[in-house]
Amino acid sequence: MDLVYKHEKKLFAIAVIVATLFWLVLIGVTFGIALVYVLIGLLFYLFAQSGFISHIKGNGVKISEEQYPELHRSLTKCCQKVGVETPPDMYLLRTDFFNALATKFLGRNFIVLFTDVVDALAEKPSAVDFYVGHELGHIHRKHLRWSGFLFPALLLPVLGTAYRRAQEYTCDRYGAYCCESDDDVRAALAAISAGDSRWKDLNASSYLSQIDVTREFWMSFHELTNDYPWLTKRMASALAFRRDEEIRHPRRHFLAGLLSLFVPRIGAGGGLSLIITVAMIGILAAIAIPAYQDYTIRSQVSEGFSIATDAKIAVTNFAIDQQEWPVDNVTAGLPPAVDISGKYVRSVLVDEGAVVVTFGNDANQAIQGKSLIHVPDTSDFPNVIWECYSSEIDRQWLPKACRND
Repeated sequence: MDLVYKHEKKLFAIAVIVATLFWLVLIGVTFGIALVYVLIGLLFYLFAQSGFISHIKGNGVKISEEQYPELHRSLTKCCQKVGVETPPDMYLLRTDFFNALATKFLGRNFIVLFTDVVDALAEKPSAVDFYVGHELGHIHRKHLRWSGFLFPALLLPVLGTAYRRAQEYTCDRYGAYCCESDDDVRAALAAISAGDSRWKDLNASSYLSQIDVTREFWMSFHELTNDYPWLTKRMASALAFRRDEEIRHPRRHFLAGLLSLFVPRIGAGGGLSLIITVAMIGILAAIAIPAYQDYTIRSQVSEGFSIATDAKIAVTNFAIDQQEWPVDNVTAGLPPAVDISGKYVRSVLVDEGAVVVTFGNDANQAIQGKSLIHVPDTSDFPNVIWECYSSEIDRQWLPKACRND
């Protein structure tokens, strides 16, 4: 019987490729310096994890043949069944969480059962096998060992959450495999959903029918951006596995799948991921929009710089021929000022040799009615050098030639 969920190996392979490329590029670009920061990060992780493990050992109850022997028998039986040769240390810990977890520290595996789970299933102790088997699945599949290496790949939208959900489906199979009956599976998952006492009255058929609503947009989106499948799907999948039946869940909403492509995985669920994504978009927009507006205005001012070219040539030629500056457009042989215009330029006026470009038409409000002035320099006459400036337009929007740096 294949305990591995159908998509896990494929998603794992993709994640390995992406993570490998990331680490190679990072090492290459930083000339290996990034490895120093990775080692520092591992050191911080070591200290943090040591604190958590110390908390478990100092406050939890280590399960053994003498201490809660029924739970020890469950651990031993499940290890033999799924092929874990060295049983992990298992502790019972009082918390406010209704769940269990597997963790690792310095090569040693640990399983932690929370007391709320064990207490809730006091009348159905065999259902605890599901939780033990589930956590053994993480250990047997080496999910904990690969998590650090795969970390950069698992931050990616869709891939990270899809792989985590595949892991959960796999571990649910391990849990179901350790159970003696379908009732054990139903009880274990019903307790998470309905609570420590109400689970006994749960109508499983009615509960499983709720799977139909997971096809809706929001249900689809929040599952696609979450590390865990909906409990209704987990129960249906685990029961189908025990019965060796194929199961097809409702197809997710297409637009939800499209939107999820823009939500990176942060390991905190779809809602917070979306909030963070929206915040990131907001920050980027706050930077990008003003930058785009500046770019737009600069391009409009550039039109004014370019459109003055013909007028400057006419003025230069007139000055060389007549040894004086033309007083206006007509003298320079140019059309009237308002007839020389562009998309953002309203007029080009010749005034005693100077060429005055005034913005209007479709120009941004920031430069409407303002002018860019071109002045001839005859210090090396007959070579005429043109200089430009503006006392009205912000310096940041002027062409480099007009900034007088």
